[in-house]
Amino acid sequence: MKSIDELTHKIIGCAMQVHNTLGNGFQEVIYQRALAVEFEYQGLFFEREKEMEIFYRGRNIGTRRVDFLVEQSVMVEWKAVEKIENSHKAQAINYLEAYGLADGLLINFGGLSLEFKRVFNKNLVSARPHPVHPVNP
Repeated sequence: MKSIDELTHKIIGCAMQVHNTLGNGFQEVIYQRALAVEFEYQGLFFEREKEMEIFYRGRNIGTRRVDFLVEQSVMVEWKAVEKIENSHKAQAINYLEAYGLADGLLINFGGLSLEFKRVFNKNLVSARPHPVHPVNP
């Protein structure tokens, strides 16, 4: 099984391939369909528009569909807007917390260049070890 870092890298690579091929300016559904094709081509298992239950104090209060759930571990939310705003990032983090997932990607196909942000559920990733980078003397 791939590490989360390897998996998110591969997902971003798929998104870059779609954006490089199609460019910007299409409706969100076109990018969603193209990304599904690219995930299949790259051998990634994914569920598209997966309905997920949302709980509050142990009670089911509704459902929300995640754009993609890849390899049952990374939530992918995508946009086709000019620029990712803080509200988009906050929404993606809220979804991670509501779904009980640790890792996600917010990908925007609407700009001239592909824009992406990794998002984390702080309640689940704080215990994960962070890589140590050597400091040059």
